[in-house]
Amino acid sequence: MSENCNHNCNSCSANCTDRKENKTDFSEKLHDKSHVKKVIGIVSGKGGVGKSMVTSMLAVTVNKMGYRTAVLDADITGPSIPKAFGLSEKASSNEFGILPVKSSTGIEIMSVNLLLKDDSDPVIWRGPIIAGAVKQFWTDVIWDNIDFMFIDMPPGTGDVPLTVFQSLPVDGIIVVTSPQELVSMIVSKAVKMAEKMNIPIIGLVENMSYFKCPDNGKDYKIFGESHIEEIAEKHNLNVLAKIPIDPNISAASDMGAIETFNGDWFDTLAKTLEKL
Repeated sequence: MSENCNHNCNSCSANCTDRKENKTDFSEKLHDKSHVKKVIGIVSGKGGVGKSMVTSMLAVTVNKMGYRTAVLDADITGPSIPKAFGLSEKASSNEFGILPVKSSTGIEIMSVNLLLKDDSDPVIWRGPIIAGAVKQFWTDVIWDNIDFMFIDMPPGTGDVPLTVFQSLPVDGIIVVTSPQELVSMIVSKAVKMAEKMNIPIIGLVENMSYFKCPDNGKDYKIFGESHIEEIAEKHNLNVLAKIPIDPNISAASDMGAIETFNGDWFDTLAKTLEKL
C-alpha cells in the first residue's frame, strides 16, 4: 500500500495486497418472519420437458418424508404449479406480508396465479418486472419454517434464472431434460450457466425417458436413445432419476391431484437432498 493511498480501490490501478474491490451484491433478504433452510432450483434448457411436474412430484416426495416443504413458482408467464395441486384459493396477506397457499398435505405454494383474479389472465410483463415479482416472492412472502423450498424456474438462461441465482441463496439445482439429442445440447447451456455462476449442480433428471407397455411389460424409448449419461459424464454429474411416460401422471396433474400419485422414482433423489 502506498503512503499516499486514499483507500479508494475503485479509482486505483495498483495491485497491492490490501486492495479491496467493491463487488455488486444482488442478494435479497428473506422476509423477517420467514425461515427457509434449503433452496433447490429446478431448471431446464428448454420448455416442454416436464420441469413443473418434476418440481411438484419432488416436493410431494420430500413432504411425505416428514419435511416442511414449499414451492416458489418462478415461471411467472407460464405458471402451472397451482393447477397440479388443485388450488382454487387465492393468496392472502396481513399487515406483515403475503401468505402462501397451503396444499391439502401442507405444502406451502406461491405463484402468480394465486394472485390473479382469473387463472387464465395473461401476465404481459417485461423482463425486469417479472424478475422483480420473483424477488418479491422471496422478500414479501411469509414462509413458515420451511426445510426444503423448490423453485420452479422458467426454461432457458434468461432474466429469471439469472435473478434467482444472483438474488436467492440457492443451495443447488436439479436440471431436467428429455432424451432427444437436441435437448441434450440445450441442457448443456443450462449446466454451463450454473457452473459459471458457481451454483452447485445436484444432478440430472430425465423425464419421458421410456414408456412401459402395460400389455407386455417392455420398455419402449419413444423419443429415441437417451443422451443423459453422456451429458452427466461430460460435466461430472450424477443421473438422479429417469421418469417414464406415464399417462397417470398427466391425469393426476390435470385433476389437481398430484399429491395422491404414488411413484418411487424420486426416492433416491430425496435421500440425496437429505445429505445437503
